Amino acid sequence: MEREELLGATPEDGGKEEKPKSPLLSLEQDLELYSDSLKEVSLDILMEGISKQPIFVAHQHEINFGEVILNKDDLNTNWTIHASTLEEFVEKGVISKERKEPFLKAYKNPQEFMCVFVVVPEGANFIFYPYKKK
Repeated sequence: MEREELLGATPEDGGKEEKPKSPLLSLEQDLELYSDSLKEVSLDILMEGISKQPIFVAHQHEINFGEVILNKDDLNTNWTIHASTLEEFVEKGVISKERKEPFLKAYKNPQEFMCVFVVVPEGANFIFYPYKKK
């Protein structure tokens, strides 16, 4: 799923003029803020040979997945980010072995895009968000 699809998604407004703001707008702000740090972690994962497919997990609640790298409470932001890998997602059954190949085909260049697994109360989904250009 592209970030525009996820960030632009809003619930039906019931005919009212004002639509509720998506919490994913705050995610976009945090990803912009975190961009350099996330790219550095991604490159470390790649260069150390840990994985060819780094995945970041963005959430606002407690999860037990990956390793915390940016904590919203410490940074006074809205989203906490964990670092993980495709291998961990397959091992824990988040991505089934049958879905691994289609996922790899959709996976974008990790030096240009962060792969983010966004966890919200309604569910979870992957987005690919571009790193800031320098």
